[in-house]
Amino acid sequence: MSIMIVAIGFAIMLMLMFLSIPVAVAIIAVGAIGGYLMYGAPLVDMMGGVLWSSLNSPSMLAIPLFMLLGELLLRGGIADRMYDALAVWLGRLPGGLLHTNIATCTLFSATSGSSVATAATVGTIALPALAERNYPIRPALGTLAAGGTLGILIPPSINLLVYGSLANTSVGQLFTAGIVPGLLLALCFSLYVFFAHRDAGAQAPDTRDIPLRVKLGLLKHLVPPLVIFGVVMGSIYGGVATPTESAALGVIIALIMVALNGRLSVDLLINCSLQAARTTGMVLIVLMCALMLNVTMAMVGAAQTITAAVASLGLDQFTLLLLLVLFYLILGMFMDAMSMLVLTVPIAVPMVVAVGVDPVWFGIFIVVMCEIALITPPLGMNLFVVQGVRKDGGSFNDVIIGSLPYVFVMLAFTLLIIIWPEIVTWLPNLMAGSR
Repeated sequence: MSIMIVAIGFAIMLMLMFLSIPVAVAIIAVGAIGGYLMYGAPLVDMMGGVLWSSLNSPSMLAIPLFMLLGELLLRGGIADRMYDALAVWLGRLPGGLLHTNIATCTLFSATSGSSVATAATVGTIALPALAERNYPIRPALGTLAAGGTLGILIPPSINLLVYGSLANTSVGQLFTAGIVPGLLLALCFSLYVFFAHRDAGAQAPDTRDIPLRVKLGLLKHLVPPLVIFGVVMGSIYGGVATPTESAALGVIIALIMVALNGRLSVDLLINCSLQAARTTGMVLIVLMCALMLNVTMAMVGAAQTITAAVASLGLDQFTLLLLLVLFYLILGMFMDAMSMLVLTVPIAVPMVVAVGVDPVWFGIFIVVMCEIALITPPLGMNLFVVQGVRKDGGSFNDVIIGSLPYVFVMLAFTLLIIIWPEIVTWLPNLMAGSR
């Protein structure tokens, strides 16, 4: 009976989203209103307690801090200089600045925690340079949309932070688990560029004419994100700071670096804070609504019933995970990544743990699924973000066609981590053993 209730509720949510009802409203309609109709006022009181205890947690403060960190790097001019430095070193590879797009997204992801922020930031910087050098537009847009997805996989990641909160899993272990897969996925993107777009940028200026001394001097612009990443991750695993405190340390270091660049001002702080608040508000509203829905599902007993049903089917890990890949692939076409994460974690985690899947590994798996959703039409968020920063007024189809090959790259990568889960679990297990 509970499975039927969940299926009906899920179908109603999808129908409301198809009618262009905001995601948060659709979730409330099913979770809060539906729960009230079934269980009455006591359920509403229970929801209030869950919301207060969850959102009043110190770990939630890390979300606006990481958002602010990314804004400071963008508006403080650090991201621009980082792109210029990488362009000099990578511009002569087969594929040219397309590799620079991916490398800059990778490095910026190590400080921002957001895919949307990564795609918007690097896209704003890269597109003028790509247009000036007559790069083909579709591959250029594809590398920006796909590279931007690394923002939620490479730590610090807002999505991993939310997953850790919902699944009661160590955020520190999740952050560590995201490092190797994030770097390996970035390498897969570059390998695709190397073989599929090796002639792109063939007419670009030859960077070999730039003296080696100048190239080496430009490497200093890569120091800020590496220092911030080292402080954030090092303070967490060194036991010096919690994820929230490490985010605050990162913001302080970013402020110092922006000041050294001569860009620190009251206006910059106001603009960065406002944008970080807007993005944080969007994330927390969806999370709050999902928490209310989770209370209703807990009352229905959905997770236990679905877990028991899956166990009765006798599915092995590999088959179950392949079914989840198909499920998330379809779901990602109609739902944004954060909503997909918060709505499915309470049911999916008990289900996979029951067949022996490591919850830390599953956190990386579900985030990769969220990455795919970010570039899957018709509602892939990064597709709209990259299209939004274009100045040439080109067709939205350019972004879709340019990004589509990376969906298949990420699906192949997902199969890789299913077959060899040690790609994800090796580093967190090593770090845990060394403590």
